Amino acid sequence: MVDLSSNLLYVAFILYLVGTFLFGGAIRDKRKQYEKPSKWAKVAITVTILAFAAHLGYFITRWIASGQAPVSNMFEFITAFSMMMVLAFIILYLIYKVAVLGLFTLPITLLIIAYASMFPTDISPLIPALQSDWLAIHVTTTALGSAILASSFVAGVIYLLRSIDQTKPSKGTFWLEVIMYTIVATLAFVVITSVFRGMEYEAVYKWVNKNNQEVEMTYNLPSIVGPNQGELLTNGKMEAVIEVPAIIAAGKLNTVIWSSMTGLLLYGVLRLILRKRISAALQPLTKNINLDLVDEIGYRSVTIGFPIFTLGGLVFAMIWAQIAWTRFWGWDPKEVWALITWLFYAAYLHLRLSKGWHGEKSAWLGVIGFAIILFNLIFVNLIIAGLHSYA
Repeated sequence: MVDLSSNLLYVAFILYLVGTFLFGGAIRDKRKQYEKPSKWAKVAITVTILAFAAHLGYFITRWIASGQAPVSNMFEFITAFSMMMVLAFIILYLIYKVAVLGLFTLPITLLIIAYASMFPTDISPLIPALQSDWLAIHVTTTALGSAILASSFVAGVIYLLRSIDQTKPSKGTFWLEVIMYTIVATLAFVVITSVFRGMEYEAVYKWVNKNNQEVEMTYNLPSIVGPNQGELLTNGKMEAVIEVPAIIAAGKLNTVIWSSMTGLLLYGVLRLILRKRISAALQPLTKNINLDLVDEIGYRSVTIGFPIFTLGGLVFAMIWAQIAWTRFWGWDPKEVWALITWLFYAAYLHLRLSKGWHGEKSAWLGVIGFAIILFNLIFVNLIIAGLHSYA
């Protein structure tokens, strides 16, 4: 059953890739796609739905194989998040018929799945705090709400690519390039991790954790930062340059640093090849879109995703916290950033409805909101030690 689950995820990945190229063909049609989709678009959405079905099949078969909702570690949660992101896109496409949304959503989905595959994929027993039906209720609802909110990011990036003048440097072009660099750095993480995994690189440190216990930590990339009071046990491996406090997950911070540096290198190579900003190279893909329609898609994504995230990320989370830890709220880093995410999107709706923040302002808010979601998913989960570090 586990092999079947893995094969279904692989099939979904391939079909998402095919769907990306098909949506690329669809945007070449100069007609108003939202009025009458081209044959390319019809085939593309059909392939995407088949890919989603395979992705859903992976989720169900892994659930059966493990006997628990497959959202209990980084690999499982991120693959579930990517699946729900595609579901949100399919629903929005069926409403609005905007092919360019697929051209940007599916590559991001591919990158998210590739990112997830860099984490351990084994099925492991749940710790006692996670052995509850609330795991499926809380985490899947949170993932669904976050994924729908992520659609406002995709719509926001498309809006900004179309509306910002790329002929001269500005704050807008700078921050668009920051977004492009972040995407490139994620790709760099996949590449650098795959390279050292292929080399079977491994360095073991003995260190002292925040409970003052002496434990071991394994590095799969050469160590730039080392753990608290760390001692390298593996001969012939790179010694850490900097030591970090026990509250920081040094091995995972080390991976982030490697990804950032490799991302800069890859970004520089792409700039040399393109001879222009990456966002300027992507701008022609958005030339036939209706800006008002894309703005509405971003807003609709938030209005649907916000109440779902509220249920999963706050209401269900607090109920489960009361059951597991006998308190509704404990200021755990993950809880704090879930609240920050909720407050940000509440502010988004307030500014949109009361202050008239439409168009470019709304698009930037969609981008910032997704950055907060990613910070919560990656930095808070991986680097800051807390009750949710098991994720």
